[in-house]
Amino acid sequence: MRLDERYVPYLQMAGLYHLARLNNRWFRLDEPLDVAYQLGLPVDGHYVSGCLTDFHLYIEGGRPAWQWFHELLGVLPPENQVQKFAVNCTWFQEIFGECPLGANEETVRRFALAYIMILLGTQLFADKSGNRIHIRWLPYVARLEEMGGYSWGSAALAWLYRCMCRVANRHVVKLAGPLQLLQSWIFWRFPTFRPTGYDAFSWPLASRWSGYNPGISNKGPRVQMARLQIDLLQPRDFVWMPYSALDVIQVVHPKVLEPRHTMLWRCVTSLIYFAVVEWHQVDRVLPQFGGVQAPPRPALNIDFLMSKDGRGGDRWFPAHLADWHHHWQERAEHILQFDIVADPGPSHDFLTWWH
Repeated sequence: MRLDERYVPYLQMAGLYHLARLNNRWFRLDEPLDVAYQLGLPVDGHYVSGCLTDFHLYIEGGRPAWQWFHELLGVLPPENQVQKFAVNCTWFQEIFGECPLGANEETVRRFALAYIMILLGTQLFADKSGNRIHIRWLPYVARLEEMGGYSWGSAALAWLYRCMCRVANRHVVKLAGPLQLLQSWIFWRFPTFRPTGYDAFSWPLASRWSGYNPGISNKGPRVQMARLQIDLLQPRDFVWMPYSALDVIQVVHPKVLEPRHTMLWRCVTSLIYFAVVEWHQVDRVLPQFGGVQAPPRPALNIDFLMSKDGRGGDRWFPAHLADWHHHWQERAEHILQFDIVADPGPSHDFLTWWH
């Protein structure tokens, strides 16, 4: 689906403009600082949560789902294009693929809302099918002017963590989530895995690899080679601070470096995406912020949250998982303080603990 310049004001309101520019060029583990640099997404803001389907029960001024869909987009999908509360992406692209020339402001807005729903449903929060758009986004696009106030970066990170946890199960064969974020993170931090010939930087930083498309041929040998490279990794083969170089800083959008966003890179708190709750234990990776790594505190066990995905009966998740949502609300009280040093790395105590 092509990015139309007429959608730009709406994408800017939603806080998704840089992501849209990236995916217009490249439609293909991380921390909030990586999400901010790689995808240009806001980190500070409200949690992305609520309920999945019964909006009219929980949201003041809300509508029954399909009534709201029709009011916002001016059309309803046929029954054969709907699977429960998800609409086939092909239908979206057929109806909203290209905004007509000379369209009035209301039509442009409807096409922009559809574009935003596709962007969220297929890029940031894709499921394993990769071809369905869930209607959970209707309350957000209905209040488009407020969308820029949400922490899309932390929500995308929560979903990626959950997808990576699930794919570790030997019975799961597909990985969902914002995979362009994961791939770009690997290329930036592991130089030995980078494809050659991609030396120019642009914003957002994931666009550096916009022309990279290895295809599916020779996939087996590539996987074997990657596993061998992982086995042979040395400490010097990982870049702790890839964004500190001057040529990188020159292309970074200044809004990303606002203190309200950068302070959350060092925040130990919950990451929330509706019923998905993950824990951001950034105290284990201090060298990426220029600090010395001390022995880590015990990891927080949140195994009981792994089975919660919102299915099997809708709920208002800010109330159903209130403690975790409260953690995010109080995030400013849990920002790590540490000294920045010229040569960050593990402390003697950390190495003793490790051995």
